[in-house]
Amino acid sequence: QTVPSQLKDVVNDAQLLRLDFGIFALHMMLTATFVVLPLALRDAAGLDTDHHWYVYLPVMVFSMLLMIPFVIIAEKKRRIKSIFTACVLALALAEVIFMTFNDSLYGIVIGLFIFFTAFNALEATLPSLIAKMVSPNNKGTAMGVYSSSQFMGAFFGGVLGGWLYSIGGFEAVFGFCVAVAVVWFCVAATMQSPRYLSSHLVRVGKIDEEQARHLVGEFTKVTGVAEAVVLPEDGVAYLKVDLRALDREALKAFAEKDDAAGGAAPG
Repeated sequence: QTVPSQLKDVVNDAQLLRLDFGIFALHMMLTATFVVLPLALRDAAGLDTDHHWYVYLPVMVFSMLLMIPFVIIAEKKRRIKSIFTACVLALALAEVIFMTFNDSLYGIVIGLFIFFTAFNALEATLPSLIAKMVSPNNKGTAMGVYSSSQFMGAFFGGVLGGWLYSIGGFEAVFGFCVAVAVVWFCVAATMQSPRYLSSHLVRVGKIDEEQARHLVGEFTKVTGVAEAVVLPEDGVAYLKVDLRALDREALKAFAEKDDAAGGAAPG
């Protein structure tokens, strides 16, 4: 849910704007590509429309399977930025293949396999990057802007894809998508590497504003807690924690101490 009072903070965050542009570009490329790709399969590659699923089904299945290890490496090995930018380049490569070999069934299949492997990996990592980069109290607003960017990308992709096809054919559409991917790569390359933080919820019960401010200070003293936001009206604390460094015993002891005082319980 987008909170108007937090919107200014979100739209002024350069790192979040890079990710918003990313989801915009990703869905613009997807929609523009699939305005014309079925036509290329039918008219240029000679595959009857009733048989397009022969291409789409295996490509989707195998690209999703191949995507999984990339996502695991990105998260477990903390290489999310390098995997992310490599996938953006892979999208550009796929569009170059579409532009060059749109009259070849084999060329289109290879391009689709590369495209959807990269697309699925990016679709999985973009929300993760949003969660890592936004402060806990702005997460709902950030996701609202992110979702709006996604739908705007799909809209402009459909409009521009149809218009470009009408004036320049397949090459104009795929060439445009190559340009979008290159611009996106330049934007993504300047992105800061994210902090590898996870969300953690602690229920603190009914407290007032002064107690909430005190709890923020107490939580941030715990090793591995990077950020803390306490919402007294909801009776919860949202923490950003580094799971590798988190002092779980200290956090647990704090929660137990708070319980004894009529306060927090881990959530």
